[in-house]
Amino acid sequence: MTDSDTDRRQAIALFRYGLIADLVQLAPGAKGLYQRLAAKAAGEYLIPGSTRTRVAPETLRHWLKRYRQGGFEALMPRPRADRGRARRLPDTVVELLLDLKEQHPKLSVPLVIREAHATGRVPAELRLAPSTVHRLLARHGLMRPHPETPTTRDRRRFAFERAGELWMSDVMHGPTVFLRDRTKRKTYLIAFLDDATRVIPFAAFALSENTQACLPVLKQALLRRGLPERLYVDNGSSFRSHQLALVCAKLGIALIHARPYQPQGKGKLERWFRSVRAQLLVRLTAEDTRSLEALNRRLWAWVEGEYHHTPHRALEGQTPLERWASHAEALHYSDATLNLDEVFLFEAKRKVQKDRTVSLNGVVYEVDAALVGHTVTLRYDPSAPPGRPVHVWHEGEHRELAKPLDAYANCFVKRQRPSSTLSPDTPAAEPPTSALRLRSLDGTDEPKEPR
Repeated sequence: MTDSDTDRRQAIALFRYGLIADLVQLAPGAKGLYQRLAAKAAGEYLIPGSTRTRVAPETLRHWLKRYRQGGFEALMPRPRADRGRARRLPDTVVELLLDLKEQHPKLSVPLVIREAHATGRVPAELRLAPSTVHRLLARHGLMRPHPETPTTRDRRRFAFERAGELWMSDVMHGPTVFLRDRTKRKTYLIAFLDDATRVIPFAAFALSENTQACLPVLKQALLRRGLPERLYVDNGSSFRSHQLALVCAKLGIALIHARPYQPQGKGKLERWFRSVRAQLLVRLTAEDTRSLEALNRRLWAWVEGEYHHTPHRALEGQTPLERWASHAEALHYSDATLNLDEVFLFEAKRKVQKDRTVSLNGVVYEVDAALVGHTVTLRYDPSAPPGRPVHVWHEGEHRELAKPLDAYANCFVKRQRPSSTLSPDTPAAEPPTSALRLRSLDGTDEPKEPR
């Protein structure tokens, strides 16, 4: 080891010791240690052998631990494990790697290394590290796509002319809120945006990003701003659900899904999410996050109070509400005879059991006895309290409104029995004298055989 290298390692160790010198005498685990480390990390330093000027608190803690275990020598940088061996790649291997990348520009770095070994021209003892090969290829400009290289991704800018021609929707991760039991839950911002006017038909924070959370937001957007012609959504499970496709089909909305892993197609909505983070989330207070309802009130106050009244550069200086008002005559609102409550009901198929019951979300419902053995469609509101009646449909017809099973009340209900097949000439057999008799609520007696 040369003297220059030793001096460099000692200079680095002296710098490290100078930062932790006043902390060495503290007992391990002493109170206030992390605050003192954070105060030291907030300063800027001239670090020997490095262009950086800051040191992380965890790095200082690591240096302190090393000093307590090994003294001053432990603060000196360790020499390289490959010291004394040539680290430069042979010229033949360099030429091979460059040729492979030039001939096959789409090969990734691991594939270039694999192809190089497959040629048999790389020494068996030579290890080609991906980072080393990447630096080599980047130094020769082979990691940048050429401007003349054709691409299959067409990301040209688009903008619809009229309001309601296209809405787009997506989900953003939001802050945490407190529930009624004082537990904290993460929230998700579900938003709909009109492409032509940048108006937000509706947006709300929810405790999940599934279909049951997205559909109520869409329903409120339709009630406020009418029916869009197209709905452009992500490829997430909530937007790929059968229920959303069914709702859009009933309303005459064309459902369009974005290409996977290409969020650029929803750039307008991504830009709005950035505005939410920069203008709303940074100004939230503890009062705003005390509940989900308070967070949604704060969100909508910002949308209606600031965002909708701020001039937009892409709208030629108009505000979103001004551009929306200019298209008010062309907007398509839902038919008065259309019942959105029925359209947004969830559907589930169930087979009626022999005891004329079906189960839905842990609740047992009792249906008509004529449906025993048949598969019925249950239509229900997922946001309603558990135990609410559900609509029973069979073969395209509404059969009844099923209510939860009351097993105790069924103790006193007379069962419907099939009619007797005895001939008129055959006298009915008298019940045995030892049979027990029960009296029902309607006053009739029914025999019951003893056990």
